[in-house]
Amino acid sequence: MSDLLIELFSEEIPARMQTQAAADLKKRVTDGLVDAGLTYASAAAFATPRRLTLSVEDLTTESRAVREERKGPKVGAPQPAVDGFLRSTGLTLDQLEVRDDKKGQVYFAVIEKPGRAADDIVAEVLDTTIRNFPWPKSMRWGAGNLRWVRPLQSILCILTDEEGARTVPFDVDGITAGNTTRGHRFMAPDAFSVVSFDDYEAKLKRARVIMRADERADTVWNDASSQAFANGLELVEDRSLLAEVAGLVEWPVVLLGRIDDQFLDLPPEVLQTSMKEHQKFFSVRNPKTGRIERFVTVANIETADDGATILAGNQKVLSARLADAKFFWDNDLRVAKAGMQPWLDSLSDVTFHNKLGSQRDRIERIAALARELAPVVGADADAAEEAAKLAKADLSSEMVYEFPELQGLMGRYYAAEAGKSEAVAAAAQEHYQPLGPSDDVPTAPVSVTVALADKLDTLTGFWAIDEKPTGSKDPFALRRAALGVIRLVLENELRLPLAATLGDSDWSENLLSFFHDRLKVYLKDQGIRHDVIDACIAMPGNDDLTLLVKRARALQATLDTDDGENLIQGFKRANNILTQAEDKDGVEYSYGADRKFAEAGAEMALFDALDAADAKIGPAMTAEDFGAAMSAMADLRAPIDAFFTDVQVNAESTVVRRNRLNLLSRIRETCLSVADLTRIAG
Repeated sequence: MSDLLIELFSEEIPARMQTQAAADLKKRVTDGLVDAGLTYASAAAFATPRRLTLSVEDLTTESRAVREERKGPKVGAPQPAVDGFLRSTGLTLDQLEVRDDKKGQVYFAVIEKPGRAADDIVAEVLDTTIRNFPWPKSMRWGAGNLRWVRPLQSILCILTDEEGARTVPFDVDGITAGNTTRGHRFMAPDAFSVVSFDDYEAKLKRARVIMRADERADTVWNDASSQAFANGLELVEDRSLLAEVAGLVEWPVVLLGRIDDQFLDLPPEVLQTSMKEHQKFFSVRNPKTGRIERFVTVANIETADDGATILAGNQKVLSARLADAKFFWDNDLRVAKAGMQPWLDSLSDVTFHNKLGSQRDRIERIAALARELAPVVGADADAAEEAAKLAKADLSSEMVYEFPELQGLMGRYYAAEAGKSEAVAAAAQEHYQPLGPSDDVPTAPVSVTVALADKLDTLTGFWAIDEKPTGSKDPFALRRAALGVIRLVLENELRLPLAATLGDSDWSENLLSFFHDRLKVYLKDQGIRHDVIDACIAMPGNDDLTLLVKRARALQATLDTDDGENLIQGFKRANNILTQAEDKDGVEYSYGADRKFAEAGAEMALFDALDAADAKIGPAMTAEDFGAAMSAMADLRAPIDAFFTDVQVNAESTVVRRNRLNLLSRIRETCLSVADLTRIAG
């Protein structure tokens, strides 16, 4: 067994590409080794800004010899068939064997592949991997044809076993594999040799390179948090920025800088976004005031002045950036305090969709719909309409133009500056929510109303112009909008009749079905089966999502019990017998069973059970107490089982047979009053 170590050393790899590149290196090399007949115990890949590394442990030293026999065409077969077989085997005609077969003489190919040394296989696989590496973007340099994300400078490839380490010899466009690498670009640029993965990692660290991305990230987070804490402040958590910064440095050096006082009154989100987007700085907050007062930058070098010069330069550049942000903020405040009308007017010139008009047209539609929805949600209609008209005004602001990710949030600030109520201001930010399955759902009535109106307008608009999602394509995020409506309705327990809201058009029924499909996806993660939802969708009132889900949860809970599951089997048996009899007799047995024709005790018991169930189910359904209705239905399990055990439905007496079929009709009617159990699988 040997351990394999590979390093591909280059100019800087963009941080956003490193994780995937490491995964691609691991998959392509290990797949290639296995395909060539080698096995291994484990493999791990790593990335720094200047290198991709792969460690493979316990790799077999050679592939197994393989002997394969393939049956070919009959002797005398057409020549094209014989030629095709020869091409597939790599043999010549005189190398084939002729054997007797029950259909005559047949060609056989015996292919023997001798074992190959791991060194040869590794060289071949790595050469192929490098030449065909799936970079999102790559470049060619020098006189060669090799493409890499940035110029590839060296290749380290060694196999280590009990006898020591040896270089795997191969060459890629003039770059010869060796056993050396380099450390930090500035602090330890000289080359050094390595003999194993452990030796490699230890020497890299001495050469000021932390190989593991998670270790670099932990170093940044811990050092930054400690420095902030020492100054009575706290680091603002930003995991995506942390991962990106860990991909920008090989030896992270954390520096705590100051923000000029003139910028401290900017909204903290503006400071945080500007520093993150433009300079990859972390924000440091004063926990007492909530203001962003300082920043953390991560250098890639230790300096004699402990980073003072780096900080001075960063603070100078930061001040220029924040001066722009302050300019945007001051200009926007003047418009906001004047009522934001210029922003609203300018949205008339912004096209939402060429078939759906401008953003201003859309705002007017949302405002009208918000007024209609307000009573259902329990919001003040005037406040909901006002909030809807102002919610998207910040799209015309200078700050949102510079930082689109701040839309909504800035709208909240501007609405407050305009003197609007907290409910109206909050709706500007919250009406976009929820943006995904894990995003918070607004609960304030005005925010919920505008959020619903926004998403429903999007859905009805695109359905009206026949721009529905197809397959995996959903350019207007309509699936997300539908899920947003579902979560807003369910998590706020709203009784919103979607059919009336969508109106009566040639597409409204299709859109309601789309909601039902998204609901199935949403509820599946909560343990509710698709067939259970289908059984409830088939019932009246299926456009009331809260009612629909309440019914589905109760049915699922019933089916999760033995009585519920067995009841389904009893219902299906009753329904099948009844359906067959109705088809045969040409009549529908729905005119009521009469006790006086009952002969068996189990038959009388079923009459009693159905009477008791109907007495409970009717009031429970009226009260929308689906749990009680399902429980009463489940109580029928035992008497139905006993009926089928003790009673012959197709009795010799025509009167008795008809009566028993009508009794089965009562079972069907009673059960179907709760949910369409014919749609339950099993």
